Amino acid sequence: MQSTRTTTGHRSRAAVSLGGVLVAISAGMLAPSPAAAAPGTAEQAQTLMRETAQQLTVIDEHLHEAELVVAAQQQAAAEAAAAAAAAQAVLDVYAPQIAAIAQSSFTGESQSGVAAFLTSESAADLVQQMTTLDMIATHTNDLIAEVEVAQTAAEQAQAAADQAAATAQASLDQLAGQQAEAQAKVDQYEADFARLTAAEQTAVTTAVAGRTIQAPRDLPMPPGAAGDAITTALAQVGDRYEYAATGPDAFDCSGLTMYAYAAAGISLPHSSRAQSQLGTQVSRAELQAGDLVFFYSPISHVGLYIGNGMMVHARTYGSPVAVTSVDQSGFRFGVRLG
Repeated sequence: MQSTRTTTGHRSRAAVSLGGVLVAISAGMLAPSPAAAAPGTAEQAQTLMRETAQQLTVIDEHLHEAELVVAAQQQAAAEAAAAAAAAQAVLDVYAPQIAAIAQSSFTGESQSGVAAFLTSESAADLVQQMTTLDMIATHTNDLIAEVEVAQTAAEQAQAAADQAAATAQASLDQLAGQQAEAQAKVDQYEADFARLTAAEQTAVTTAVAGRTIQAPRDLPMPPGAAGDAITTALAQVGDRYEYAATGPDAFDCSGLTMYAYAAAGISLPHSSRAQSQLGTQVSRAELQAGDLVFFYSPISHVGLYIGNGMMVHARTYGSPVAVTSVDQSGFRFGVRLG
């Protein structure tokens, strides 16, 4: 059985450093657009639907990026909470010793220098008692200094944990609101799409996703993970497009590529932009079967190149997973994993 590999690259660092930026981008993408005149012709309706479909896939991918940021923030919060607990555990170790010092002081068990002088039977005895008292005082002072350091560390760690938890929760709440807004846009689009004729629906999905073609039965498969990913992706042809879906019966674009490569033992993030930052970037002329292919600026769509100028991808609402030409408008570059 093939062991699972992760191609994270700079993912965790990038997600944390971008922090609220992606969430802010998502908010911008979801801002209400100016009211437009209702389409007066079937052609205008199709144009509007194509534009809306493109906007929705961009929104979907921005939300995926925001989800990665929130996940990174939640992980940071969990790590901060663990650090705070560890710091408190260190502080707790000192509790019995501090309690013993307090009890000794309260009951008068420790001697002062004057008491040692009055109770000493000889000069040698006095020196010994004073030395012992100095050692006790030094030990007590050192212990108290250590406790102060541990106390400060515990307080700082707890403050950091509280701040990290608050940041993660705020981002999660904001993301939930954005997802609800996006879903409302999707629902409206699907209702409008359903009112189109079958021919108009085909025209819209073809314009957005490309013309569906039949993959050759004798398509040569590359060895290893690339071949396994292609075989898995092709097996999903005909499955429906659905926002945030990662299989097994519905997919969005990055969900399909993630699912395909997971079957080959390679873990990918659920975001086309995040996937575009992995591996080695290649040009259109350098594409090989198994490469990921990316579209638009900023990146908002990904497919899986299967060779002979073809790719398999989950493109947009109303368009199932399909094989199309890779030569579509908006092509940016490919990425070779491994």
